[in-house]
Formats: sequence, structure tokens, C-alpha cells
Amino acid sequence: MKFKKLTALLMGVVMTASLLTGCGGSGDDSTSAPAQTDETTDAAQDSEDGDSASTEEAKTEYSDDEIIDFTCFVAMPGSEINDGNEVQEIIAKKTGVRVKETWLTGQTDAEAIGTIIAGGEYPDFINGGEAMKALYDAGALVAWDEYIEKYPNIKEMYSDEEWDKFRMDDGHIYWANVFQNKYGEDKTTTHNDEAFWVQVRVLEWAGYPEIKTLDQYFQLLEDYAAANPTMEDGTENIPYTILCEDWRYFCIENAPQFLDGYPNDGSVIVDVDNMKVVDYNTTDTAVKYFQKLNEEYNKGIVDPEFATQTYDEYIAKLSTGRVLGMCDQWWDFAYTVNDVFKQQGLDAKGCNYVPFGLTIEEGMENQWHSYGDTLNNSSGIAVTTSCSDVDAAFKFLSDCLDQEIHDLRFWGVEGVDYEVDENGLYYRTDEMRANAADTEYKASHLCSYSYFPQWLGTSKDGKNAMTPGEQPSEFMSGLAEPLVNCFNAYGVTTYVEMLGSAKVEVGPWYPMYSFSNAMTTETPGGVAWTKMGEIKHEWLPKVVMASDFQSTWEEYMSVYESADPQAFLDEMQEELERRAAAAQ
Repeated sequence: MKFKKLTALLMGVVMTASLLTGCGGSGDDSTSAPAQTDETTDAAQDSEDGDSASTEEAKTEYSDDEIIDFTCFVAMPGSEINDGNEVQEIIAKKTGVRVKETWLTGQTDAEAIGTIIAGGEYPDFINGGEAMKALYDAGALVAWDEYIEKYPNIKEMYSDEEWDKFRMDDGHIYWANVFQNKYGEDKTTTHNDEAFWVQVRVLEWAGYPEIKTLDQYFQLLEDYAAANPTMEDGTENIPYTILCEDWRYFCIENAPQFLDGYPNDGSVIVDVDNMKVVDYNTTDTAVKYFQKLNEEYNKGIVDPEFATQTYDEYIAKLSTGRVLGMCDQWWDFAYTVNDVFKQQGLDAKGCNYVPFGLTIEEGMENQWHSYGDTLNNSSGIAVTTSCSDVDAAFKFLSDCLDQEIHDLRFWGVEGVDYEVDENGLYYRTDEMRANAADTEYKASHLCSYSYFPQWLGTSKDGKNAMTPGEQPSEFMSGLAEPLVNCFNAYGVTTYVEMLGSAKVEVGPWYPMYSFSNAMTTETPGGVAWTKMGEIKHEWLPKVVMASDFQSTWEEYMSVYESADPQAFLDEMQEELERRAAAAQ
């Protein structure tokens, strides 16, 4: 739908919304208002005839002078939406709150939060990434405890036991992670986490081979690049690239844990047979993995610019469609890159990525995908002490989980961004899918409030998925033909099935990164963890680019040991035992 057609249609939506009940309620049977002016007229006539609810009950909109404008800073890169964004304005009229979001630019999360703390003035909401502890230590955050009890939507996000995991040393809760929570039935279609990714055009060319190991993966890239050095337009293909910038160096650093068949504990392996933490940086598999990267670099398969490229440069490179494969988290690239592919027609040329759950040797089970909810209590959304109206802020966090508001955030406006069939199931037309991928359209029209509380899984109507990407019919309808052909060739229907990860119930300690992410230099283990990170940032690219791998690896290991990694491992072991004991 063209932008100029939206205004009149949305005016009808807003007018209709003012005549519907249920602002901020449980949302169990709320639906987005239909954008039909004749229905608006009928509703108004009913009101005049006295057949509708009372004036008090019917008042569901906030006037402009009643709407509170809040600010929010997210210590992650993101795209700001336009002032006057249409869905944001609908949400504002229904909740009484409008939030101006700003995002990380040109700094690390720690640098940005440090600057904010030094200034002493905070936005109303903040997500400090892995620097939340610094905000807590600065006394910048409002405790959630009384508001969790006051607002059932917030309380419903976690069990009492899970909420307790967010408690700080003073006994209070100051933030909540908003991701990976499922309501009702699990409808996961996308592997939102880490994997080795490869473009479907590569798999189609090779006849959709079985790829189980790291060696098989790189052989595939080598063979394709040799036969297809360029794209159709002459652009040179890049067989494999690596992101090393700042905290995103997980793209190079933590694959050995997965290659050994373990899940994403992030900072250590947990050997469940012996209940011991293991340093995946020094295992035999780590040596084999980095030696393989070194071999591929010296063959010209690994992007020669990988060590110095920024995140923005990396995303721009992927967006051209010329990168055949990489190791990364889906959320780190796909939400931007896939939209560009759709806009440029690159998805129709097979440039979309699918994941493989590689292991270091064939025959091993992999755990790249974890099937249950993952609770990362080290970061999340928080309300600050500078907030102009704390209760209104928490009410808005609650309203974000109201089904009507949730639908507006992730589906958009009925009749504009999605339709409803005779069975009550949501779907989009091709034009609506194209709009949802269009940068200009999203900036002016859509408002997901993506770092505010949200659900995955099943809508409270018991029929629909909370997000379009998890709606089975919508998921399949939105796939380009080469991707559908790939799924069919492998006998799967989702990205998760492509991985073939073992369905292993993770222990109560999982994920261990929720502890290491919150470490500070106040303990020997925290000091070691900081030094280990600095050393890996410097040395892992050197190891990959080395002319003599063995001598460079030995030099790296010598420097690595100087960080006293055992102090870190000892504290991780203590935390592992504490978590295991607490669950008994």
C-alpha cells in the first residue's frame, strides 16, 4: 500500500479505536480495530442510539495533552522511527505513552553507559546491554518489586523463581530481559541464535549436500567459489567473512563450544558428566577450528578485510549478497540483511542464509539450538531514577504485553498491515510483506518497541502467533522460492529443523554467560575475564592470519595464560555449583 493511501485509512482506525473498550486490560479478546469508515459511522450511530457502552467505558483514547512523552536509550545499534510514526501514535492514544527511542552509535555499550552515568541525567527507560550492573551501582535504576505485583502482565513474564534470578545483592529487581519468553504453544520457526550460515544458492549449485562438519562446510565454500568467482552482475563473491568488532567477536571466538556438541553457555563449557566447567578456548577442538580458519585464510577463502571491518561494514557487505557464509547469531544480521534482500530481489537469487549445526567430527550430536526459553538475567529494560512518572512507565511496560498493543507492535494495523481470514487467522498479502521489509515504510508507519516487553509463542486468542515470523502459513508464504526449494530438498519446514539439534533439556545453570556477563573487576575472576577478552580480541585475528599457525598459536596461549584464566574458571565453577544446588 502506498504511503499516501495510508493517512485516510489510519484516521478511520484511530476513530474506530476511540469507540472500542479495553485500553490496557488483559487483552484476552481484544483485536485491532478495522480500518473501515462505514463501521466507524455505524459505531457512532449506535452510541447516539444509546446501544453502546456508557461514555465512561467507551473513553479508551488519551488526548494529545494527556499523552506522556518518555525517552529510552538502548545500548545496541538500531534505527530511529520518524516523529509522527502512525502505529506509534495509535499506541500512544491507547496507552497514554509515547516513547522516543535512541540507539547506540559509535561507542561500546560500556562507553555509552559510562558517559550517561557521568552526566547524571538518564532517559526514562534504559537498556544498558552488558553494562546494567554499572547503572545499578550508580543508583540510577528504580526497583521493580512493587510494580511486578501491581501489574499482572509484567508478573506473568516470569515465574517467581525466575524473577528471583534478577535480584541484585540488595534483594531487589531492577530490570527484566524482554526476549525469548514464550506464551502458550511454542511456534518457533527461526533459529534466532548462532550457527554457521550458508546461502541457499550455494547449496542448490552443489545439489543440496549433507553438511555435518567444519571441513565439509569449508569444502563446499571452496568448491562453489572456484566455480563461481562472481555474482551474475560481476560482483566478486566473498566465500567466508568474520565479524571481530567489539563484543560481537563471538562470531570468531565461541564456535568451539558448539563444535564439541555443547549448548551456548557462552563463556565456558559445562561438562555435565563431571559437573565441571571447561575452558573452550584451549580445547583440542579450539586448536582444530582456528587452524582451519588459518588454512582457509591462506587459501584466500576468508575475507582479507575481516579483522578490521566494523559492524556497519559487515552488514553492508552481507547486504550485497556476495558473502557466501559466516558464523553469527541470526538476530545480529538477519533482521536488517533479509529486508535488503527482499527489496533488491536478492532473495529470489538465492542469497538468503540457512544454518547448519556443524560439529568437529561426523556422528556427533549438536546443540546449536536450545528448545526451551533462555533466561539471561544480566541485561534488560529498566526504569531510571530520572523518570518523570515512574508508575506510568511501569504501566506502559505492562501495556506493551496487552494483546491488542502487542498485535499493533508486531503485526501492525488490521486492514493495512495484515488481514484476518474466516477462521480468525492473521495473514499478509505480498504487498503487505513488501511494506514490512521497506525501510521508509517501517520508519513512518511501524513501531515495534523492540526492546520493550514482548512474547513469542501463541497469541492469547489461542490461534495466532505472537509475531508474523512464527505464524506457520505466514512464515512459509514469506519465503522466496530458492529458500522453499532448499527446505524441500532437506525435508524440513523451518530453520530450526535445518540444524537438527538434539532436544536436550539444559540444566538449571544454563546459560552460564548470564553470570560472566555481569562480572566486574572487583574479583580476581572478573579481572581475569576482562583480560582474557582483551587478549582474544587482539590475538584471534592474528592466529587466523598467521603465516605459521603453530608458533603463533603457542605465542597466543602464552599470553592467554598470563591473564590467569584459572581464576575466572574457579569463580565460574563456584557459580555452577551454586546454581545446581539452588535447583535441588
